[in-house]
Amino acid sequence: MKYYFDGELAQFFGHQISLIYPEFPRNSFIKGVNNLVKELELKERVAVISKELHKALGLPYVDAIGILKQMLGPENKTEQGMFANGYFLMPIAHYVEVYGLNDFDVSMDALYEITKRHTSEYAIRPYLLHYEQEMLEKLRIWAIDENAHVRRLVSEGTRPRLPWAKRIDVLSDDPYMNLSLLEPLITDHSKYVQKSVGNHLNDLSKTYKEETIEWIKKMHKLHGKNINWTVKHGLRSLIKVNDQDALAFMHRVGE
Repeated sequence: MKYYFDGELAQFFGHQISLIYPEFPRNSFIKGVNNLVKELELKERVAVISKELHKALGLPYVDAIGILKQMLGPENKTEQGMFANGYFLMPIAHYVEVYGLNDFDVSMDALYEITKRHTSEYAIRPYLLHYEQEMLEKLRIWAIDENAHVRRLVSEGTRPRLPWAKRIDVLSDDPYMNLSLLEPLITDHSKYVQKSVGNHLNDLSKTYKEETIEWIKKMHKLHGKNINWTVKHGLRSLIKVNDQDALAFMHRVGE
């Protein structure tokens, strides 16, 4: 997939941006990307395109992201992730991640729109570190959003062990803060969201086993077998190593 992020994608970006911002130096942008990506892996290629966009646009962040948002395209109506839909938007999400930290509200609006088409699970993580309280308020609103991709972002973006991302500790150094964000999502009707919640619980169980199992028991008392699939997915690492507490719980609930 890394070869998708090369001069051909730069040509696409150059064409699309020029339709919105005719002053965009598309040729030098394409040349810059072509010259820099050849020996790089996927994540580094995405970062190069993001950096070259920043250099070529040469605009204040608010103006630049305003242009980039106009090329996002239609929302992803499927329950498929970033490797099936919208992956050309990875450099734009990275742009917000790197260049938008000083413009919280503008960046949150951008990430909200990006995640409905691709994902913002990586781009959101620096904001969790820099604006924890503001992010908690935003995430609690997004957790009840009508869009499944936005709801999934609440779980996926805050995962302590998100693949491909730098590990982060739980919010406010308290696993129950993460679990509180998962509470409205534990009964989500979307399998896409359920899987993310299970993955998040699995992450937490590796460091905060007792707290995770205690919370799962509490949720099961409230919601019963409706959440069995999600919690089994969340306890899978403990089950794999024959953890007796996890096995006893799953046996009790009939799984």
